[in-house]
Order: sequence, then C-alpha cells, then structure tokens
Amino acid sequence: MSDPLSEVVKFLQPQALLANLISGRGNWAIRYSEFGLPSFCIMLEGSCLLAIEGQEPTTITAGDFILLPTTPSFTISSFTQTTPVCFDPNTVAGRKEELRYGEQEGPADMRSLGGSFQFNCTNPDLLVSMLPRVIHVRGSERLSQLVQLVADESIYEHPGSEYILSRLAEMLLIESMRSTTTGTAPPGLLRGLGDERLAQALKAFHNDIAYPWTIIKLAKIAALSRSAFFERFSKTIGITPMDYIVNWRMELAKELLQKDKAISEIAVLVGYGSSSAFSVAFKKRFGQSPSRFADEPRKDY
Repeated sequence: MSDPLSEVVKFLQPQALLANLISGRGNWAIRYSEFGLPSFCIMLEGSCLLAIEGQEPTTITAGDFILLPTTPSFTISSFTQTTPVCFDPNTVAGRKEELRYGEQEGPADMRSLGGSFQFNCTNPDLLVSMLPRVIHVRGSERLSQLVQLVADESIYEHPGSEYILSRLAEMLLIESMRSTTTGTAPPGLLRGLGDERLAQALKAFHNDIAYPWTIIKLAKIAALSRSAFFERFSKTIGITPMDYIVNWRMELAKELLQKDKAISEIAVLVGYGSSSAFSVAFKKRFGQSPSRFADEPRKDY
C-alpha cells in the first residue's frame, strides 16, 4: 500500500538550508517576524516559552521538537516577562556561529538547535494546508538524532552535503508527522491518518490514484455508510473526499508535466478517461492548459 505521508514529502521536495546552535541566559525575549519558509527547532537543554502568533504560549523543554511548516511570526522567551527584542529571521538564517539570547557571558540556561529548509515543489500551499500550523513532538530521540545530523552537515559542509541535507529534511518531515497522526491534530491529512477507518480509505486511494474512486467505494473500505463517511472525512480532513481526490490528482499531474511526460499518458495516470477531460479539469483548476503549464514549470499557481 502506498504511504500518504511519503507522498506529501515527495511532492513538497524539501531541501535543507541550514542549522545553527541557539542559547539563552537570564531574562530575555526575542520576537521574530514572519519567515514563510518551514523551520524547526529541538531543545537540547533547559526550557523556554514559545508563543506563535494567534496561539497561547507553550513551554518547550529538553527533547522537544518544533516544526513550523510556514513559520509565522512568533516570540521565544525566558519565563520572566520582559520587552522583546525584534529579530529578522532572514538575517539570522545561514549564520555559523552560536546565537546567544539575553546575557552574553556565562553558562547558558537554554540551548537549542534550530534550522530551516524550503519546499521545492511548484506550489506547496495546498500540501502545507493539510499540515498543522505547529507540530510539537515531545521527547523523540529519533528526531534529536536527525537534527544533529542536519547540524553536522550544515556546519562542516562535507562532500555530498547538499544531497544528504535534502534526504535528512525528508526524514525530519516524516518522523515529525508520524508523531502527530492523532485525534488531537487539527483537521488535515495527519488527523485523518490517525482515524483507523479513514486511514484505510486514504491508503487505498494513494495506492491507486488512477482508479475510478467514488465516495461509495471509499466508504466501503472504511466500513462506513456513504453519508457517515462523507461527514467524517470532511470534518476530519477539512475538505470533501472528492475534493481531496482531485487535489492529489492535480498535484501528481503537475509533477508528471515537469518530467515531460505526454499529456495522454498523464491523463491515464491521474484517473481521467481522456486527454480532453484531463485538460478541461486542469485548466479549470489552474487557469491554463497542461501544455502551457509544462512550458512554465516553476511558476506558482
């Protein structure tokens, strides 16, 4: 059976950019403006407060892993209230030396390893919208090991580092998403995979995207009535089953168009009975024909 998490990561095409050591001492607060790119952080020692814009502050402690798929503005601070110092994440990204918050001298109260990467797909917005705004995993030794490898490759720039970093970025995404497939996740793919019945339908679809799926067929796999499946899927994933199917077929079509595959072949691979039917559906979604899209493969839609 195909793995939906692997497909998300395959389509996003993450590429690791950097990782650097961050520490803090005394009373401090740092306000970062919106970054846009996905970023991650793992706490190595101590603890601090993280306040994502629009959400309640949360305590992160040693062993915690944070992934922000779009990195909105946020504040990170010690536990004593103080006026935040504003940082531009673009000026921090890429630095090799340790970044110190608060008192510059003396042993750190908090140490973390943070970094960012970019998604190299044509339009990541649809896929990112299926992920939680914040992924917070507590005490994962595997994630800690992966982030340390990212740091080593970023700092020392070994031969082949670019390739290794892209693979490590994929592993970070999958490992963090594995830990978030629960009923407590917000509506989206991860929450759906945490639902035993919906997960069966999702895996069946991803195993054969070209199959002529209907709500009735998917509901049968999930052992639910048509109406119960539709309601449960829409509430859990955040979109209707057929919208989900169309979204994934179009994402696969875009990937195949970038690989110079014939439109007639792509139509079959993504579940359309003819090239004309596929072209109509593609143009309706993206505003232009598949052939024109193929000529401008890096433009956002």
